[in-house]
Amino acid sequence: MSQLFQVHPVTPQKRLINQAVDILRQGGVIVYPTDSAYAIGCHLGDKRAADRIKRIRRLDDKHNFTLVCRDLSDIGTYAKVDNVQYRLLKAFTPGPYTFILDATSEVPRRLMHPKRRSIGLRVPDNAIVQALLEALGEPIMSSTMILPGEEEPMTDPEAIRERVGQDLDLIIDGGFCGTEATTVVNLCNGAPEIVREGKGDPAPFLEGA
Repeated sequence: MSQLFQVHPVTPQKRLINQAVDILRQGGVIVYPTDSAYAIGCHLGDKRAADRIKRIRRLDDKHNFTLVCRDLSDIGTYAKVDNVQYRLLKAFTPGPYTFILDATSEVPRRLMHPKRRSIGLRVPDNAIVQALLEALGEPIMSSTMILPGEEEPMTDPEAIRERVGQDLDLIIDGGFCGTEATTVVNLCNGAPEIVREGKGDPAPFLEGA
């Protein structure tokens, strides 16, 4: 059964953050709050942990994982970004958006879309995630915490533990953080394309299209 950490949503306890980072580095799978919904994540380079997430969520090999980044300096390492794209990213991060971008060679092949060589990247506006990313020093490979057959993310850490706690190493309880996934914006084809409407307002991208 997974551990459950109660972490303050505004001033995360450094001791608990460091323990969570240790779990990630040791190949653990964690559930954590973001600015849109709870997410499930693991260390970027850990294939076994990624495979565990796929089993929990019953994802196929075509699923695009998202790299959750601390800021835009991380994004530049993993995605090819031109000036126009960078201005968009700067205007809407941190926030509840996932941006689909062309991946660089730094991204493991298994994380990219198999045909388009693209990757989802996002910078969440959440103190707990920001503390995790700062302590970890690299992105967290993530997916929204939605169980098979369900349409909305799980919202209650205790319920998550009851349902899938045996398959997780850690659940971070940061309180209620919403029921909507991110708005997904594809920036690979010139004009922004809304792939999924979620918590982030899609209007600015539709107006600019």
